[in-house]
Amino acid sequence: MKNKNLIHIKQFCLYHEIENTFITELQNYGLIHIIMEENDEYLEPEQLPTVEKMIRMHYDLKINLEGIDAIANLLNKIEILQQNLNTVQNKLRLYEEKETE
Repeated sequence: MKNKNLIHIKQFCLYHEIENTFITELQNYGLIHIIMEENDEYLEPEQLPTVEKMIRMHYDLKINLEGIDAIANLLNKIEILQQNLNTVQNKLRLYEEKETE
């Protein structure tokens, strides 16, 4: 294995007591990216918080994959809007500071 930071999907599923097919379905919906190396499937460590949220949504809250897909898209849009809002607020602060000088 080239990158030792990758998480082996089979071990991840055993640890979380979920089916491997759930991870495959998340990839089919375009919600995560699976890396293939040496005939094994891996996740990038950066994806762990997202995957664990989706596991909780599906297994604890009983939300189906279509619902998880919709929620993920809405959360992404909210994050983009929040970034835009922060940018606008920073620009506004600059203008306000210039007016007070």
